[in-house]
Amino acid sequence: MTPVIIGPATLHLGDAYTLRPTLGFHDADVTDPPYAFRASGGGRYRKARRKLMDQIVAEQLDKGFDMAVIDPMLCGAAIVFAHNEQLPALLSRLNGHFHRHALCIWQKTNPQPVANKHYRPDVEFYVHAWNRGYHPAGNLAELLRVSRIGAPRGPARFGHATTKPDALMSKILANVRGETVCDPFMGTGSTGVATIRAGKRFTGIEHNPAHFETAVARITAAVAELGRAAAA
Repeated sequence: MTPVIIGPATLHLGDAYTLRPTLGFHDADVTDPPYAFRASGGGRYRKARRKLMDQIVAEQLDKGFDMAVIDPMLCGAAIVFAHNEQLPALLSRLNGHFHRHALCIWQKTNPQPVANKHYRPDVEFYVHAWNRGYHPAGNLAELLRVSRIGAPRGPARFGHATTKPDALMSKILANVRGETVCDPFMGTGSTGVATIRAGKRFTGIEHNPAHFETAVARITAAVAELGRAAAA
């Protein structure tokens, strides 16, 4: 399919594993790929929110991803979200392919009231790995490893079960060095919106047509917003 070009953003509808190797080098890959976790349990709490969990299962957002898609020959840095049970494998891969890395934490100010024979889901993890010349950017306030930000609810999810908040993605993009960002698992475009607002160029890949169309709409709005600000 012909990519959709929106100002400094180029969006591809298709498979990340097929497309990412063809898109060349980017300064950073920033992505929230499918987590690997048990999407059952939760008792009465899950029953009351069955639609959300059913969406996760239907879209296979609980099946994990092939970490080979994170290729140090194609990016100077990689920022990758992961479930805590994916962390050992992810850290092993990134540690073996990048110069340095840091484990960062999104601490939710509004965690769901469920534990499911585990700890409450009050944090999510992401790893920032980089090669020489692509170390984290930002001032001291922006270089904190822990971000305390509320999780999206209702319309702020944009119809996606695992949308990350705009404030978190803006913080992450402030830590990205360079001018070009790729998200192989774009979802509804949160990374793309933050990239555009940071004044960088974005390439996104998403296989789900509905989420792709949402990403197109959100990134179109972000580009228009940037144009209005420049004209003011």
